Amino acid sequence: MMNAEEVIVAYEDVARITAEMLAAARSARWDDLVSLEKHCANRVETLRNHEEPVRLPAELRNRKLKMLRQILADDREIRDITEPWMRHLSQIMSSINERSLTAAYGSVQAG
Repeated sequence: MMNAEEVIVAYEDVARITAEMLAAARSARWDDLVSLEKHCANRVETLRNHEEPVRLPAELRNRKLKMLRQILADDREIRDITEPWMRHLSQIMSSINERSLTAAYGSVQAG
């Protein structure tokens, strides 16, 4: 299990990675965003598996809360950037699929 300082370091890592993810999203570096997301998920999984519920000293608890707030704010902004892009991508894929079906089977006409 992780001690209090290791937990804080892990949260700092997640906060740093999330900030890098936001920078990647802002500059439309989608491959970087995906890679960073995988790295972040691994770090979060480590926390999930090794963080014990312990009472942190006030200073560490405040640092952790500040990081959590920043992580959540960055995550919200990443979603605000990526969700419209994902909807657009979905529309493109749907259009491609529709054209492929029409090319393969012809258009269906109501009788």
